[in-house]
Amino acid sequence: MDAWHLSKRLAAVANFVPDGARLADIGSDHAYLPANLLLNNQISFAIAGEVAPGPLDNVKSEIQRHRLNDRLIPRLADGLAAVETDDLIDTVVIAGMGGRLICQILTDGHLETHRYHRLVLQPNIDIDLVRLWLSENGYQLVDESVIVDEGHYYEILVAEPGNIAYSARELQFGPYHLTEPSQAWQEKWQREAARIKSIMKNIEAADKTQTEAYQSYKQELQMIMEALVYASR
Repeated sequence: MDAWHLSKRLAAVANFVPDGARLADIGSDHAYLPANLLLNNQISFAIAGEVAPGPLDNVKSEIQRHRLNDRLIPRLADGLAAVETDDLIDTVVIAGMGGRLICQILTDGHLETHRYHRLVLQPNIDIDLVRLWLSENGYQLVDESVIVDEGHYYEILVAEPGNIAYSARELQFGPYHLTEPSQAWQEKWQREAARIKSIMKNIEAADKTQTEAYQSYKQELQMIMEALVYASR
């Protein structure tokens, strides 16, 4: 992978960045994403934020390689502290992190008086927590996607300013997925259901069906099966 050839995951994230955006890519990892968008003239300006000097050096090398010095700015900072007012950033990407860390980054950089025009978030786990953060902090989902890259399922959340409350089912499975389920989304949850069933069989074989763990798995499986039925209506 390089700036000209993104992974399937990053290419899917890039597809949700609006044309002409002024982008902040937090945790940029070589800055492949903003560099790609700039090289293809899809955005006008970008900040690549990194929290450690080593990764920032990778960003700087990528900027030099593609002569993007005037349009792609490296910043050593914790999360959204990389963004300065004069940058006029309207779009933020945070991809490839855990959902709790994404929520922490958003919380630390959140201002009640300011909303970014668009957030493109790709949490690896705890996706429901990210949906909850958005709904509690003045953002609403405008799109969701599940893509498969090298055998892994990745969810992408796209949010813009707005006020909305989500049900427990919507937080867990995604409001857009529940109304327009993609094949990848269905496969993801079918595989998760199969994994839980396998664990439950092992617990049953050990005659421990009265344990708290078994009951928790049973409840989780029921939620998944109900969501799959709901989405297939």
